[in-house]
Amino acid sequence: MKTIIAEKPSVAREIARIVGATKREEGYFEGGGYAVTWAFGHLVQLAMPDGYGVRGFVRDNLPIIPDTFTLVPRQVRTEKGYKPDSGVVSQIKVIKRLFDASEQIIVATDAGREGELIFRYLYHYTGSTTPFVRLWISSLTDKAIREGLRNLEDGGKYDNLYLAAKARSESDWLVGINGTQALSIAAGHGTYSVGRVQTPTLAMVCERYWENRRFTPEAFWQLHIATDGCDGKVVKFSSSEKWKSKEPATELYNKVKATGFATVTKAERKEKTEDTPLLYDLTTLQKEANAKHGFTAEQTLEIAQKLYEKKLITYPRTGSRYIPEGVFAEIPKLLAFIGSLPEWKDKVQPKAVPTRRSVDGGKVTDHHALLVTGEKPLFLSKEDSTVYQMIAGRIIEAFSEKCVKDTATITAECAGVEFVAKGSIIRQAGWRAVYGKENGEENNNQEETAIPGWQEGDTLTLKAASITEGKTKPKPLHTEATLLFAMETAGKKIEDDALRQAMKDCGIGTPATRASIIETLFKRGYMERSKKSLVPTEKGLALYSVVKAMRIADVAMTGEWEKELARIERGELPADTFRKEIETYTQEITSELLSCDKLFARRDSGCKCPKCGSGRMQFYGKVVRCDNAECGLPVFRLKANRILTDEEIKDLLTDGHTKLLKGFKSKQGKSFDAVVTFDGDYNTVFVFPEAKKGKKFLGRKK
Repeated sequence: MKTIIAEKPSVAREIARIVGATKREEGYFEGGGYAVTWAFGHLVQLAMPDGYGVRGFVRDNLPIIPDTFTLVPRQVRTEKGYKPDSGVVSQIKVIKRLFDASEQIIVATDAGREGELIFRYLYHYTGSTTPFVRLWISSLTDKAIREGLRNLEDGGKYDNLYLAAKARSESDWLVGINGTQALSIAAGHGTYSVGRVQTPTLAMVCERYWENRRFTPEAFWQLHIATDGCDGKVVKFSSSEKWKSKEPATELYNKVKATGFATVTKAERKEKTEDTPLLYDLTTLQKEANAKHGFTAEQTLEIAQKLYEKKLITYPRTGSRYIPEGVFAEIPKLLAFIGSLPEWKDKVQPKAVPTRRSVDGGKVTDHHALLVTGEKPLFLSKEDSTVYQMIAGRIIEAFSEKCVKDTATITAECAGVEFVAKGSIIRQAGWRAVYGKENGEENNNQEETAIPGWQEGDTLTLKAASITEGKTKPKPLHTEATLLFAMETAGKKIEDDALRQAMKDCGIGTPATRASIIETLFKRGYMERSKKSLVPTEKGLALYSVVKAMRIADVAMTGEWEKELARIERGELPADTFRKEIETYTQEITSELLSCDKLFARRDSGCKCPKCGSGRMQFYGKVVRCDNAECGLPVFRLKANRILTDEEIKDLLTDGHTKLLKGFKSKQGKSFDAVVTFDGDYNTVFVFPEAKKGKKFLGRKK
């Protein structure tokens, strides 16, 4: 008998059908000489500190660095601490029995780093010695599964992939466990979760927040002129210079207006070619789904995983935007299929030869770029259909012709002021025709404007002149789209697709993990969504203020770790070398975090805790907190861009509310007055003066 192990029951069911294992048993399918069983995510994980006989959150026990890591069944939290999940334990027993009774194991977990780790941890935990082979496929269509089963690969081929996954898992444990415990001990209250990837990610969000909030807008003035263009249309020019003071700008404006004509000083015309976009990898899909449709990174990943399991798209957790030659041979057939879908009628040129920009086998790692499979997308929800059609549309774009434009830049002088006008005419729409004009404008703000054949020395009669006032703008707060981009490039600004692809090993996190890292920051209460923007909470800003200059928040260094993990995966770096580096780093950050207790200096408020009644409320820098470890009630000083004073905090703690306070500012920048009080869960909320009648001290949480 051979045992096939899949990552999920739904995938196991599909494989079982194909191999003829139709008899359902407890925890597996059987038939045709096969047993097909499944995990449900990680059934086995690294033990917590108590698994090594070490008591946690004790200064003298840090850093905790096990000689060898212990594997345990997945744990669940109970009132008495953590214990093994009973359903997980039961399934592991089934898997062990099947492994022991088999002549061969076929590994059919997801074909990627985490999928490999799920199996290997199980294999080692059960103590199995049964030889195993690998089913490595890029889609779950019947054809792909059958082909994969005919071409099973030696399990040892993926040893380096496992070693990279294991190194990632152990390094996250070392940094996360020790960093979290060290910082929490230094704080003397509460639990401050830090991590190898989550903390640098939070640092990028907080840094952008403070850059945005501390920005001081500066006024500027600019001049504009207009003259007759082609076909009765007007061509608008804007001054090259912007003035910081109104007076000189107004003086020049009056001169321009009085002059009434401009002289062309330079006329540049050239053909501009815009390459087709590359195919989607997961991160690019997540970015664009967020920017265009407001989907969260996690939501997009969940939808893509669902589409994959429905056999509609190829493996979603890919970091590549290219396909190899063998897959390119299938593209004409795939384009014909997409062209038959009602959404893409007339968008695919039937006899056109597909362009090859996305074809490069050398840039394909574990999996090629995202493609649809050719299975008909029936009965999809609105959200699922949106993501599916995004992938289909991008395939048409990627294999269409280039977009060719004639561009013109005209420089003209009037009353000593230089003015510039730019225009373009599309000669060959190419890939931009897939989504039409809207897509063109999205990538290029310049409207299609025909510029007359003006030459140097030509005189242009002015139809109008104007002066406008503008204000400099700060960098906007991060959205999930811009944060994913920053994670992908380790915070570096890289616009070029190909260069960014080359840099992907230096990003932080992986395409498969970035969504969960962002979600972790929400779950930990470090940031929240405000429309599309990501806004750090008081808790997030408090953590950032402590760690911002430390190595734990260093984005570039975390990017280097990802590069090292990629080298392990390629067999270029021994996993032990990486482990030693991480252990040294863990010792350094543990010592660094433990020594930051001065940043958590505290003094007694003189008030009892309103929640537990037994603890005393202690003043820290940005938070007032109960010193009873079982309670730890936090009251943050910063509310709606206003810092609560000691006296105001004391009023809140003793009376349950403050006096009417002035000087709060909403997220829209509007000032307001309010009373601060507690709700039923001891969260601070606002009560507005007009709301006091009838229902005393009921307000909305801010």
